[in-house]
Amino acid sequence: AVGPANLSRIATKNNITLVHVSSDYVFDGTISPHLEDEPFSPISAYGASKTAGDIAVATTDRHYIFRTSWVIGEGKNFVRTMLSLGQKGISPTVVSDQIGRLTFTSELAAIIKHTVDTSAPFGTYNASNTGNPASWAEITREIFQIAGYGLIVTDTTTDEYFASKANIAPRPLNSVLDTAKLESTGYKPRDWKEDLISYIHKELA
Repeated sequence: AVGPANLSRIATKNNITLVHVSSDYVFDGTISPHLEDEPFSPISAYGASKTAGDIAVATTDRHYIFRTSWVIGEGKNFVRTMLSLGQKGISPTVVSDQIGRLTFTSELAAIIKHTVDTSAPFGTYNASNTGNPASWAEITREIFQIAGYGLIVTDTTTDEYFASKANIAPRPLNSVLDTAKLESTGYKPRDWKEDLISYIHKELA
């Protein structure tokens, strides 16, 4: 939270527009879908720190807070992990009670650029791909189907999956973000399945 607070003070002093990327972890995951004005309800230290950052950023007038979730881009991520398992012929057990949508960094960047370039009203915007919400297990089945891996995905619950793992931060079970406010600015986010297909084809190429 210290970094965003410092940036907020600098932005206020110099009349700079501050763009900040937030997370669904500022919520406890009991409301679906999440709206921009939902009260904060973090259930982890990470979520609490992100909440404090959001509050700090909101103190400067010229700010955009982009709340996102389940981000997929460069580096280690869920899709690449599942593709690696598929290439090794491993049939994984995947959590089925966490629900959300993948957000591809290409889409997140496009959302931010559109909002800033069109001088949309300052404030908080949910920023994610659209499409039907899905669990991590369902997304894994999509990944395997697109990649042509004939493997079985076994469902499990979050509690069961982390039962034998120490020091695991609690996760919100619902990460679905309502994008109506973003769409009111004239931007229609891409369906996560469309971006998933493009991402996997690029990875396998």
